[in-house]
Amino acid sequence: MTRTLRSERAGFSKLCRGLAHAWWQEASPVSKGAGPGALMGLGPRSPHKAGRRFPAGGKRGRGAKGSGRPPPGRRRQPCPPPDGRSEPAQDALPHLSPEALGYFRRALSALKEAPETGEERELMVHNVLKEVEAQALALATNRTGSEMLQELLGFSPLKPLCRVWAALRSNLRFVACHRCGVHVLQSALLQLPRLLGTPAEEEEEEEEDGDRKDGSLETLEELVLGLAAEVCDDFFFYCGDTHGTFVVRTLLQVLGGTLLESERARHRGSHSPVCDLTPAHVLDLPSEAQRAPTRDCKPTDFEVPETFLNCLRDLSSCFLKDIAVFITDKISSFCLQVGLQVLHRKLPQLCAHLCNAVIGYLSSRNSSADGSPLLLFLRDQTSSRLLEQVLLVSDPPRLQSLFEDHFQGQLQTLAAHPIANFPLQRFLDAVTTPELLSPMFKELSPALEAVLAQGHPGVIVALVGACRRVGTHQAQVLQLLLEAFHCAEPSSRQVSCVPLFATLMAYEVYYGLMEDEGAVPAEHQVEMATARALGEVTVLGSLLLQHLLHFSTPDLILRSLGALTGPQLLSLAQSPAGSHVLDTVLSSPSVTRKQRRRVLKTLKGQYVALACSRHGSRVLDAIWSGAALGARKEIAAELGERNEELLRDPFGHHVARNVALTTFLKRRKAWEQQQGAVAKRRRALNSILED
Repeated sequence: MTRTLRSERAGFSKLCRGLAHAWWQEASPVSKGAGPGALMGLGPRSPHKAGRRFPAGGKRGRGAKGSGRPPPGRRRQPCPPPDGRSEPAQDALPHLSPEALGYFRRALSALKEAPETGEERELMVHNVLKEVEAQALALATNRTGSEMLQELLGFSPLKPLCRVWAALRSNLRFVACHRCGVHVLQSALLQLPRLLGTPAEEEEEEEEDGDRKDGSLETLEELVLGLAAEVCDDFFFYCGDTHGTFVVRTLLQVLGGTLLESERARHRGSHSPVCDLTPAHVLDLPSEAQRAPTRDCKPTDFEVPETFLNCLRDLSSCFLKDIAVFITDKISSFCLQVGLQVLHRKLPQLCAHLCNAVIGYLSSRNSSADGSPLLLFLRDQTSSRLLEQVLLVSDPPRLQSLFEDHFQGQLQTLAAHPIANFPLQRFLDAVTTPELLSPMFKELSPALEAVLAQGHPGVIVALVGACRRVGTHQAQVLQLLLEAFHCAEPSSRQVSCVPLFATLMAYEVYYGLMEDEGAVPAEHQVEMATARALGEVTVLGSLLLQHLLHFSTPDLILRSLGALTGPQLLSLAQSPAGSHVLDTVLSSPSVTRKQRRRVLKTLKGQYVALACSRHGSRVLDAIWSGAALGARKEIAAELGERNEELLRDPFGHHVARNVALTTFLKRRKAWEQQQGAVAKRRRALNSILED
């Protein structure tokens, strides 16, 4: 056994060394599309070009090889409206003249420049939206007009918004499935947190001749319920339409009184170019590195009437009519994923019922050769994403049952799969009990180095995060990481773990060593370590270090950070990903004040460079906020030597203002009194919070 492990380790190191020099001939893995085998200098698993390191996770999405996704641009054939209404022909659409477009452009510009409150602004908004009401359909279905209308709705009071919505209602189906009109409806729905519950004016405004001769105007609640009824009548069509799916997803959130950050970000990024995108671009799926932050986002809740929740129940029951469609269809699946997230917060029993339906359907399919039929769907692009949401919204008993019935004995296989490793990461993210973590850790721990070499460090980060959250197996997983990165033995190598973890590179690759197969690992050379500049910090490497710093005893990580030179620690602080590591040093309850000072003292002499950096200046602000008066004097004195340089720098001048550098240089006693008062208030606040 020992000889086998030694042989595998020697082979792994040889592969690392063989490609350590290839970086200088190849472009960045991101720009060249490097495959996941680039981890720690390994050769590619697939025909992708090799890179110096693992990029941030395997590619997953429309561009992933062998994804099994249908060709881009697939659209469902629209079925006729259920009530027999005919859709407007393309030639019959109202035309938006250049003059009208120019008017709305000037009006929008004037509204942006006008004061936020005042009678003049209210009159301007009323007049502009009056014109919008007359040309609502033409604006909504015009690319430029749609963009302006979305912004105008953000200024709209309650009644004008209702009038614009009512003007679009006769063509609701057409607008909801139009590539530009859909985002107007989204914008209207997203105004509900602002306008819902706004008291109506006691007196109705006088209407112009010919406008709503019946004198009636539906309330915002009635308009939303009307849209929900329209969607409910033809639920499968709207969920499966490339553009209509956005309306369903936003409607589910509004009815539940929960705006998901991922969906709001998607809509914010779609104001301008989205109307000109093909369906393939609209549904392009992000890579692991891009969506990693999304799992920690916090939804925004707002109050909704009971009728909305009743309507949400009705819409959610539509998923159960043919659950197979929402599991296997790429576009429809997004609606069920959003529905699960909303129901988990507002109607948890209904959410559990939907989860049971999903698992029940998948478990009833033909069994795979190596175990549960669920394993087949974990390897599928579409159903695996749905299963991720099921795992994230499941309670501990359901997770325990899923592990015992479907996952147990298969974790290493899933961790090695280019698609199935993602739902495994979400499973680990959802673990909250030691009873579930212990068997999962036992099964995954022997394969840590293999998983890293296969290009799936997200699995390891999720496992370390679970150990941090549950509070068990922390010393064990740290030792396994040291072994996987080849810095466990000899013990002198352990002090180099931070740059290795941050860059996701093995010891031999990071320091460019050439070790023969079977040779005894060389001792760590301090001179070699201090002479080497810090490598590029990866997002997942930063997350790994942040988890480790929250362990109950992060002594080894802190000792490794303290061994970095000033320029190396400066590079870490200036890195977009690495700066968060120092944020964690400052905020982790596991790090004592003495340990914190020992790490940060290395930055002495680097404060000006830190202040003149986009990310470093934020780190310096955090250091300043927690510094005692003596430490503040040292920082201010060092910054004051190059005050003019700071004032000229776009980031440095903010730091100079935060430090009150001008006062420090000209009126030292006044500055000390001011900082002393600030420190006293901070101590008082801390004592209150501790009580």
